[in-house]
Amino acid sequence: MASTIVKRAMTALRSKETRDYLTSTHFWGPVANWGIPLAAISDCVNKDPSVISGNMTVALAFYSMLFMRFAIRVQPRNMLLFACHFTNECAQLTQGFRYTKYHYFNEKK
Repeated sequence: MASTIVKRAMTALRSKETRDYLTSTHFWGPVANWGIPLAAISDCVNKDPSVISGNMTVALAFYSMLFMRFAIRVQPRNMLLFACHFTNECAQLTQGFRYTKYHYFNEKK
């Protein structure tokens, strides 16, 4: 059973379609783009909210919204790009809430 699954996976990996996909910008563009949401998630976990740029957070949130739409509308659909920008949108919204809470609802100021 397991050997059959491995054989099928290896056959799929060796196919021309898979090789064409793995060597295309349709794959490598989103892979390279994952640095943005990973950095945002790292900032959410490790950085103090006082260092968040509100302007940049808003800009990145709009950027990700636009590219989520693009990823769905382009043919063929690029779900890897969509997932990247969906993750970034969630991270930027989290950063935005942290920024707002720190600058507008912080009782220590």
